[in-house]
Amino acid sequence: MTRNGFTLVELLVALLVFGLISAAATALLAFGVEARARSGERLDAVAATVRTRALLTADLAQAAPRPYRRSDRSPAPAFGGEDGALLALVRRGWANEDGRPRASLQRVEYRLVDGRLERVAYPHVDGAAPGPAAVLLTGVRSVRLRYRDRGEWRERWDPARPDALPQAVEAVIAIEGAPELRQLFLVGAGPA
Repeated sequence: MTRNGFTLVELLVALLVFGLISAAATALLAFGVEARARSGERLDAVAATVRTRALLTADLAQAAPRPYRRSDRSPAPAFGGEDGALLALVRRGWANEDGRPRASLQRVEYRLVDGRLERVAYPHVDGAAPGPAAVLLTGVRSVRLRYRDRGEWRERWDPARPDALPQAVEAVIAIEGAPELRQLFLVGAGPA
């Protein structure tokens, strides 16, 4: 007499093999999802760094030797860092897409606030209140700046003339979970 079908032992062995394959597939899928999330976070961090470098490059390359007035009408040098700003400057080349009556000069500041590197733009060069801050980088531990002037590097920018600009700026940015980032930027037209 021939019987068609499976024995209980064969069925249990098949279920065990299916369970092992399912467990392995689930672990592999979880690993893939986690790897994708980590790579997405890392790509976002790299993109933020690239955007920050592009903004610093554009702002510093367009730096104008124009002193400005703070909101209290007191004079400020064309380039420097004060009043909580790491770096404050007036830049040329502000696009005017909406055709508003304003200058092509723009005052910008870079600040380090609670581990965030922020860029603040002002609607007018002199005496205006700042616009909203744009967060460029998060998890920033420190930012160190050095200034190139007359062939030597300085730790502080304190020129004799209020309209003086350095030849170059070196920025060293320490971000949590990433190697220290060192970048060099030409200022204005660069060295003459």
